[in-house]
Amino acid sequence: MSARSRNMKQNQKQSAKTITVWTTVIPLLFAAAGLIIFLVHVTSGLVEKAWQAYLINLLLFAAMAHGAVLFSTLMNAVGARWSSPLAGLAEAFTAFFPLSLILFMLLFLGRDHVFPWLHHDLHGKEVWLNLPFMFSRDVAGLLVLYGLGFAYLYHALYFKLSTGGTRGKLGEMLRQRWLKNPPDEPQFKKRMMACGLLYMLAFAVVLSLLGYDLVMSADPHWYSTLFGAYSFVKAIYVGFGALIILSAVLHLSPHTAFRLRPDQFHDIGKLFFAFCLVWADFFYAQFVVIWYGNISEETAYVIERTMTDPWRALAWTVFAVCFIGPFLILINKRMKTLPAGMIIICTTIIIGMWLEHFLLLAPAFYPGAVALPLSWIDLGVAMGFFGLLVWSLAAYLKQFPELLRPAGEGH
Repeated sequence: MSARSRNMKQNQKQSAKTITVWTTVIPLLFAAAGLIIFLVHVTSGLVEKAWQAYLINLLLFAAMAHGAVLFSTLMNAVGARWSSPLAGLAEAFTAFFPLSLILFMLLFLGRDHVFPWLHHDLHGKEVWLNLPFMFSRDVAGLLVLYGLGFAYLYHALYFKLSTGGTRGKLGEMLRQRWLKNPPDEPQFKKRMMACGLLYMLAFAVVLSLLGYDLVMSADPHWYSTLFGAYSFVKAIYVGFGALIILSAVLHLSPHTAFRLRPDQFHDIGKLFFAFCLVWADFFYAQFVVIWYGNISEETAYVIERTMTDPWRALAWTVFAVCFIGPFLILINKRMKTLPAGMIIICTTIIIGMWLEHFLLLAPAFYPGAVALPLSWIDLGVAMGFFGLLVWSLAAYLKQFPELLRPAGEGH
């Protein structure tokens, strides 16, 4: 064996070790650290804080997965060819679906600490706000949403795995199945389209339901008919942001062949910018209706979160981080074509949306607070959820490595 061949093999082994560390070892360490922090505080008297941090992170990270998958279904529905490599990455977020369902069901264990309405007089709302009915309808909704997501993924993978390229065990198993029983491609495309459209419909319904049940119900006497739409628009915003981060990281990594053209980054950047405006529009539309209606049951909720301490400064921070800053930066065409810049922007926005979830829920969890009840427990639990998301994405891409080929190659 020549020295050059030995060096190439050594480089490949070193690259494989580096990839394993970044995609498996570190994410699992993050997840383990988050779990330990959560369990320590559950057993040491800070059980309320631990479960409340759990709920906030569950809402955010599940929304990222839901919104990212929506990108693929949306692009398929409109026939956008430029988005093919990005759609393949978007579908990788389905790997988080089973984990998020398990995590949601575990929320039942902390029910006494995350649902303040359990201790309120609901004045007839008990018909809707009761734990058996609430968990039943939410789990049923998630099962429908995830079932449609996996059905769409099954059809989408056929058109990606039918071409050449290396595969993981699961990818090869699916390919062999399709080779034995080749589907009718036109019919398969129609079914894929139908699954995608139904996923988008279920996305709007289920994300609205979760917004009502897990967020709006924290203050059971406040209501907004726009809150459901606001919830799923927010999920699209963070989902597209997570997809941009994933694609930019892979694009910049020397260990993968995945590359996007500047115009593709620009296109996804424009779409992300559009939903920045949509989120702000829904935020404003909800606020202005409450303001001119001036009904005490509605205004008290907004006044507490935007005009009283300690929440006032947090509200302005969320608005600046999630709208004003991104608007001023992303209006520049060149910025949307810079992968490293987009990683920073999207990460900052996702952190801002985490704070937005905290702003909506924390006043109900900490009535009468004089200082922001943020602590390192929140960071630790967020770290655990982040590790699980990254690990699930890496596990999916290991099974379907052909999705990391350069744009235009076999897509």
